[in-house]
Amino acid sequence: MLAVERMKLFTTRSPWWCALVALATTIGFSALVVGNADDGGEFTATVASTQFGYSFGMAVIMVLAALAVTTEYRFGTIRTTFQAVPNRAAALVAKTTVVALVALVIGELSAFGSWALALVLKPNAPLALDTAADWINVAGVGAIYALAAVIAVAVGILLRHSAGAIALLLIYALAVEDLIRLIPSVGDDIYQWLPFNVANKFLTGDGASNMGRNVDAGAPMSTAALSQGWSLAYFAAVAVALLAIAVATARKRDA
Repeated sequence: MLAVERMKLFTTRSPWWCALVALATTIGFSALVVGNADDGGEFTATVASTQFGYSFGMAVIMVLAALAVTTEYRFGTIRTTFQAVPNRAAALVAKTTVVALVALVIGELSAFGSWALALVLKPNAPLALDTAADWINVAGVGAIYALAAVIAVAVGILLRHSAGAIALLLIYALAVEDLIRLIPSVGDDIYQWLPFNVANKFLTGDGASNMGRNVDAGAPMSTAALSQGWSLAYFAAVAVALLAIAVATARKRDA
């Protein structure tokens, strides 16, 4: 099933284009931030600033993941899949696994590509991966991309419509969580537990990879109350829970 899902994914154009756009967007935004950083000033390039564009690439990855499942519903090929594999849960988990692994690879390529380009642009900046915080800030992007892909697949299974799934994912990831902070009294408290804010806490931690400089030199800091390790576990739990709901729903309804 994994081999079949791999072939289905890579024999269409959209995953290739999404992968290229994710890499170009992430590395491009990071290059802009690092290229305009000071040399030795408050906005000196740091490891955190090399990952400034990861959220833009994550949005593209979620589009890729949503299309991987909604395209099958659109063209009716999901019926053939379920006829060949009557165990719908196994088929959908196999698809999710392949998409998540692809997202993991793209995430690592974009993260280390951004960091490597920063080394070329600012060879004298403190960009060495000397601490655990530095490594998490870079290598952790792949894990976040993979879990974001699982969430996107789950939403695609639930909605079964490409435009609707993509619109919902992008609006939520890029706007809704920040807008919730505007709710009087309780907005900030709710925001602390929203999944993508928590995922950002895993990457940025307490800002150690910013080396104490202005936080604007890197990705925005998270307000999540959890530690880095628990933040990753929380984000993973949200992804797995959504996938479980989606699979259970797919098993009960007509293809």
